[in-house]
Amino acid sequence: MDNATGWAIAAAAVGTLLLRVFPLIWMRHHLQQKSDVNAVENIPAWLSVLGPTMIAALLGVSLVPGHINASTVCATVVGSVATLLVWRWQKSLGWPIFSGVVVYGLVVYLGAYFL
Repeated sequence: MDNATGWAIAAAAVGTLLLRVFPLIWMRHHLQQKSDVNAVENIPAWLSVLGPTMIAALLGVSLVPGHINASTVCATVVGSVATLLVWRWQKSLGWPIFSGVVVYGLVVYLGAYFL
């Protein structure tokens, strides 16, 4: 591993840590200033929107293949359909994601031979 890769990994780790720790520290400080018994009402509205927004961003990034060719586009479509079908069947998060990743990998692997 060269120096640039090490620095990139360290920067990503620090960035991920700050994205998780900063809202926690800010919210704790915010609630201590209010010192109200009903702390749930003091939570800002933007904080409740943050989680679904991050999930939507991850979904958008996941649906665009890194290298666009017939194999990856087909794998993305088939993997997404498999994820949706398993979600309708299981109504959970783990199995649909697992099945989507497995189907995506199988289509990319088989696509190397057939497409």
